[in-house]
Amino acid sequence: MSVIPLTGSRREGLGKGGARKARAAGLIPGILYGHGEQPIPVAIGARDFQLAMAQVRGGNPIINLTVAGADYTSLIRAVQYDPINHDVIHLDFQHISLTERIEVEVAIQLTGLAVGVKDAGGILEQILRTIAVRCLPTAIPSSIELDVSHLGIGDSAHVSDLKVENVEILTDPGSTVATVVPPTVMEEKPAAEVAPEAAAEPELSVERGKKEEEGEESKEAKEAKAAKETKPAKEAKGKEAKETK
Repeated sequence: MSVIPLTGSRREGLGKGGARKARAAGLIPGILYGHGEQPIPVAIGARDFQLAMAQVRGGNPIINLTVAGADYTSLIRAVQYDPINHDVIHLDFQHISLTERIEVEVAIQLTGLAVGVKDAGGILEQILRTIAVRCLPTAIPSSIELDVSHLGIGDSAHVSDLKVENVEILTDPGSTVATVVPPTVMEEKPAAEVAPEAAAEPELSVERGKKEEEGEESKEAKEAKAAKETKPAKEAKGKEAKETK
């Protein structure tokens, strides 16, 4: 593994105020810790950091960090980004020894086209994207490849399937790394079931209109009947009045 050179300086201003001043000056505030030493506040030129990272191939690069004339073999343990413009706003460096084993997270890269995806239309899901390993800094792999071409529908690959030389895998061997699930099928309602429902409303409307019409006819019939019954009564009343005179 190649070692990437990077030069920084000791950061005098501490706290949020000092960090803001460093960023305003085009610097990235950071901290260098580890190896039983007192943590050192550092500042790295933003442009210098970008150029150094352009040389990185894979994760966990070893950095030869020079601060105030002293060299520190280190790993970048954490990078904080601005949530709006995504600029790097803080760095954590861990001072390490090339002769001491360390624990790091390594990315898993899936290779091949699963047979369950190619022949059965399944969907490949990656459950685990990194694993924890222990090894010498010079043996840290940039990534760990896992061939999934043999996976059919319902098959899974596990951490136990990963094989890496000179590296001790710390993640549970039974953890699932990737699996192939059946394709999602959307159920559509048959047209035959939709037609009667669509026709129901017009029929109800016709029936409702018919009942309203019948209701109006009944009302007219009642009024005519009442008029017929009232006329003889009026004639009889008039006749009775004449006889009385």
